[in-house]
Amino acid sequence: MAKQASGYVWLDGKFVNWGDAKVHLLTHSLQYGSGVFEGIRCYNTKKGPAIFRLREHMCRFMQSMKIYGMVPKFTQRQLEEAALSTISKNNLPDAYIRPFAFYPDAGIGFNVRGKSTSIAMMALRFVSLFAGHNKGIRCKTSTWLRINSSAIPAAAKASGNYINSILASKEANDSGYDEAILMAESGLVAEGPGENIFIVQDNILITPPKSANILLGITRDSILRLAKAEGIKAVERDIRKEELYTSDEVFFAGTAAEITPIISVDSRIVGDGVPGRLATSLASKYSRAVRGEDRRFTAWLSYIKS
Repeated sequence: MAKQASGYVWLDGKFVNWGDAKVHLLTHSLQYGSGVFEGIRCYNTKKGPAIFRLREHMCRFMQSMKIYGMVPKFTQRQLEEAALSTISKNNLPDAYIRPFAFYPDAGIGFNVRGKSTSIAMMALRFVSLFAGHNKGIRCKTSTWLRINSSAIPAAAKASGNYINSILASKEANDSGYDEAILMAESGLVAEGPGENIFIVQDNILITPPKSANILLGITRDSILRLAKAEGIKAVERDIRKEELYTSDEVFFAGTAAEITPIISVDSRIVGDGVPGRLATSLASKYSRAVRGEDRRFTAWLSYIKS
């Protein structure tokens, strides 16, 4: 999926060699999962590399830190500039960018009061989360429920939250599936381990609402906006598990997954068992938008300064 053996990491305002970006084994955020992060894509366009919806991603990054009471040393604008500089410094026209905020001190204990926050910015060469699955993926509904906001803030993209995703994904992989689908505590559909989910019924695009304890994905929002621009009816509503089996189409959406069709759920074939018409069409339109080929969405792109 992603690979990086050399290059530079932006760390607290300075670039350091990739191999020199190190922390202590007792770093609080390593021991307790108290870091927050983002996943952002940079695409090569005819005008050069451009980061997709950088402002929205950095806004969510800042909000995640706020939810967990982390005090950043940098403004959102400074972090946006750091992301642009990281792509430029590493000369990566197509990349996955990982901002990461963490407590760098080494020690034992949960108390984070007064602890300083470090921020790192990394850029990696990237292909696709589901590379080699052009014909769609097979999913399993997980026995692990999606985390509930009454226990852990689901709206924050926090490191510790993703233990839930790892358990679900491992369960699916161990059972011979490509990925998992998690249910909310209510028993209704929530999302994938690292992706939002959509279904299609009678040419209507449907996705779970915020109340399903989902992460409000930037790609999810982009698809809803694309659908509106194309005159495709889209609704946010609760989705029952059995609707995954009977819908015309099901697909994942996320920064790393982009738009990935799901061709079976729990060994039940979805639709005709091939990527559906609407998912395929939206994937094409999304690809054009992220590469600057759709003038309606050029504001979504932040170009790297030459």
